[in-house]
Amino acid sequence: MMPRRHDLIPLYASLLDLCSNTKNLKKLKQIHAQTITLGISRHDFIRAKLVSSYSASSQMLEASFIFSLTNRKPTFLYNSLIRAFSSLNLFSHSLSIFRQLLFACKPIDRHTLPPVLKSCAGLSALGIGRQVHGALLTNGFASDVANSNALIVMYSKSGDLGCARKVFDGMLERNSITWSTVMAGYGMHGYFGEVFVLFDRMLNAGVLPDGVTFTVVLTACSHGGLTDKGREYFEMMERRFGMRPGLEHYTCMVDMLGRAGHVEEAEALIVGMEVEPDEALWGALLGACKIHGKSEVAERVAEKIYGYKLAS
Repeated sequence: MMPRRHDLIPLYASLLDLCSNTKNLKKLKQIHAQTITLGISRHDFIRAKLVSSYSASSQMLEASFIFSLTNRKPTFLYNSLIRAFSSLNLFSHSLSIFRQLLFACKPIDRHTLPPVLKSCAGLSALGIGRQVHGALLTNGFASDVANSNALIVMYSKSGDLGCARKVFDGMLERNSITWSTVMAGYGMHGYFGEVFVLFDRMLNAGVLPDGVTFTVVLTACSHGGLTDKGREYFEMMERRFGMRPGLEHYTCMVDMLGRAGHVEEAEALIVGMEVEPDEALWGALLGACKIHGKSEVAERVAEKIYGYKLAS
């Protein structure tokens, strides 16, 4: 006996969830076509799943079109579009969907505001960001770590480091993202000493640094011209925390050494890397050679860049 159309909805909803998690666009389009053939594509629940799945795959034209056809739009559906637009750096579109959510009188949940705050930061829209902060407090999300982290980013990138620190100091719970975020804020505004103070406080609080944390600290060392301190933190990664440096950490080190004129040391660091250097990394070294007149190193680097292109 053939299943009724209504009975197929939970099955296809689960299949669409799987597409959303795996971001398998080809499979998503196949399942979408099947829902049309089976006559269930117009069901609001299936439409909602289609919006989420296309959003997760960054197919915003399809997601927005299906969203416009959906009659029942729960908060999570708005969240899907807000988050997807924000992740693609389409910040104005993200805020536009947020406004639609407000005009539709839909409730805000804990997942709504972090991408909204990211969009405010991307647009340096401090005024809107403050209003979103008010909405966060009104809706009882002040103790949510992800929301507080997003506030720190928004205030830091919008130029209000004082408010960013106030949010940080008021948090009862912090994770490694929190510490890295506030350190990045200070580094962004040139307060490199505070970055190192916060790093020590983080360790004293029993929070282990991750790869992002070390990227923030090494960037501060580079921009602050603190070569010895940068070497110290770079060695600390593996010696103290058992972390193998990634491409982004080597990039910070090459940038730092190149700025200080230690071009040969930067070259040796790249040659000894366990990860494959990319053209951007070689390009950074080549730029340092040009600034400091290291023609011999530049010739070797140019050969290596050419060999990398040939191999790829």
